[in-house]
Amino acid sequence: MKTNFEHRQAAHCENGVTSNLLRYYGIELSEPMVFGIGSGYFFSHMPFYKLNGMPVTSFRVWPGMIFKRVTKRLGIKVKRIKYRNTAQAMIDLDKLLDEGKPVGMLVGVFHLPYFPREYRFHFNAHNITAFGKEGDRYYISDPVMEHEEVLTAEELKKVRFAKGTYPPSGRMYYITGVPGKIDLKPAIVHGIRQTAKDMLTIPVPFFGIRGIRVLARNMRNWPVKLGDRSAALNLGQVIRMLEEIGTGGAGFRFIFAAFLEEAAVMLDQSILEDLSKEMTVVGDQWRDFAVHAARVFKNRDRGRTSYSMLADMLLSIADKEERVFKQLRNIHL
Repeated sequence: MKTNFEHRQAAHCENGVTSNLLRYYGIELSEPMVFGIGSGYFFSHMPFYKLNGMPVTSFRVWPGMIFKRVTKRLGIKVKRIKYRNTAQAMIDLDKLLDEGKPVGMLVGVFHLPYFPREYRFHFNAHNITAFGKEGDRYYISDPVMEHEEVLTAEELKKVRFAKGTYPPSGRMYYITGVPGKIDLKPAIVHGIRQTAKDMLTIPVPFFGIRGIRVLARNMRNWPVKLGDRSAALNLGQVIRMLEEIGTGGAGFRFIFAAFLEEAAVMLDQSILEDLSKEMTVVGDQWRDFAVHAARVFKNRDRGRTSYSMLADMLLSIADKEERVFKQLRNIHL
């Protein structure tokens, strides 16, 4: 059975799955609006939490938080489940699909057969939607892909129960109830307030603006503290998180800028449009940092850029993000 679920491509998987699931139930929200209401914008640099043996740097909130926050702020009822039993996870999925309910799932990327080989890595926080099944074949909407995909039961089982850091454990989530009327304005304000608070006020120094500055300080010392090879590997990890892995990186800055532009119209606040333009500049600076960092990592810069110069770029970004979020925090909405 295949539902009339509409697959649409998105810049980021969780935004896309959330937007596509809401659309199925008659709620049309753009990807930037989903991301903004869900307070997806974030930064963390966690030396104590390792991926492939190196510290994790993330440019978004913890996986699952965007869907959770959006649905809660819009008054939408949902169900979220994780499993120990593989067979039960597939039985429950099949039952929901038989009822015509599309189901969001957390999966590992490495064994997704439709992913190009060069993009397969051990990352277990990718979001997809199953929206139908015929025989042994599941219809899959993966927002980062242009078209619908198909997975066999064994293929789907394998990615739902991938091993490694943050295993997905068969996690799935779906909508169970939608209110008769949706009021976006308070949800937008809540999203802006939460994002500003998270970026500015978390006292632990690894998160928000403080986290960017911690990364800058650590990066400046990597060559001396770690040696050239380990410094390059740590830099490569940051680049991969910034430009490749589903943490969003610079792209999330552009998505948030688009959210502020939409919010400016809906809330009749022209200052949000001005801050949208400033956030676009921040995104450009992150991209510029990634370009220079990649040249250093690949040893193609001929010594023109040092780790200290990269650290200075990060400090400049931190200052600009701090200025934007202080203004967002103080706006009367």
